[in-house]
Amino acid sequence: MRFTNRLKTFLVKNLNISNGEADALIMGRKVTVNGKRGRFTTVVTADDAVEVDGKALQEKKTFVYIKYFKPAGVESTLDPEIENNLSKAVGHTERLFPVGRLDKESEGLLLLTNDGSIYNKILKSEHNKEKEYMVSVNRPLSEEFLTAMRTGIQIMGKKTKPAQVFVNKGNVKSFRIILTEGMNRQIRRMCHQGHYQVKKLRRIRMVNILLNDLKPGQWKDLSKEELETLFKEIGKDA
Repeated sequence: MRFTNRLKTFLVKNLNISNGEADALIMGRKVTVNGKRGRFTTVVTADDAVEVDGKALQEKKTFVYIKYFKPAGVESTLDPEIENNLSKAVGHTERLFPVGRLDKESEGLLLLTNDGSIYNKILKSEHNKEKEYMVSVNRPLSEEFLTAMRTGIQIMGKKTKPAQVFVNKGNVKSFRIILTEGMNRQIRRMCHQGHYQVKKLRRIRMVNILLNDLKPGQWKDLSKEELETLFKEIGKDA
């Protein structure tokens, strides 16, 4: 949870001044927050730019958004004690956290950012944001199993939401699935219920962000167009 303070409290803490001195700065129009006049009702977060008499007291945080092709074997954790942790694998200069997870055996698209506001907007199942996967299993797919995947399968004490499932042409052991929820190891558990073993699982899309031509281990910044569409989809201001 990121901190929030009323402007007066923020000034007292960060300038080591009295309440009265903070009042004088605000009433004297000496303080701006993100370029606008600071008021007693103004709330300051770690992401805001604060200036006093034209001098920066806190710089506005720059957000980073990247897409990364997580190879199988990399853990979706930032824990430095884990050998194949995500932070070491990505090697970005900023500390970024993943929006969602992929289990160690799975590969494909991960979004990483230092903007905590998009996390729940994408992941909470009630937002119905799509995630798309390519899956290979150990034997030919039956119509009964495909119907069950499309209508819902009982796992972890609850029934999964209906999913879109498409058998890949020319390969009866491979399918594409679009989910709007993210239960733990959901696809693997669904396949297990149908007596299938997952041989390969790759995420290729989250909302509007596509894996496209990224190679395992590669990452790139999201484009302006990708960000604009993503923010529109999840209801976040750019």
